[in-house]
Amino acid sequence: MNTAVARPWFREPWPWILAAGPSIVVVAALYTAWLAVVSNDGLVTDDYYRKGLSANQTIARSEQATRMGLVAGVRIAADNLTVRLQASDKTFALPPTLAVTITHPTRAGLDQSRVLVRDGDLYSGEVRLPAAGHWLVLIEDERKTWRLLGNVILPANGETLIGAPVAPRIAPAPADIRNAK
Repeated sequence: MNTAVARPWFREPWPWILAAGPSIVVVAALYTAWLAVVSNDGLVTDDYYRKGLSANQTIARSEQATRMGLVAGVRIAADNLTVRLQASDKTFALPPTLAVTITHPTRAGLDQSRVLVRDGDLYSGEVRLPAAGHWLVLIEDERKTWRLLGNVILPANGETLIGAPVAPRIAPAPADIRNAK
């Protein structure tokens, strides 16, 4: 004779074990939604429309730097940033200050802007960057008539050149088929 007493469903372990999986997923989804609402990823700029409209001006300023043959030697060591600026255009005069913006491709919280003052042939200023990483460096004159943009990978030994003039590539002349023997 079987004397098993029927227990109510909530006293059995299997309904609770089966409900645990979906319950954990619901809690994780709510936590993920909360994270998405309260955190700022910093990747999208607030004024994207205005920046898009100024793209032609930005291209023109980069082309102006190329026409002048501007080259910047950037050195980042410890907490110091130095820029050595030179141009192949003989009429180019070194500006008294440079606007330098250092940005990280994915971590906007580390971005920095500095105005560097000229001391002789060098511009220098203080920056606080991690010892290693990939950085985008934008260098502009105070009137914003030209700009140089380049990459600096830290740690770097010596100067990193930005805006080196590109030598024109001369295509070889096509072979003259009539003279071929």
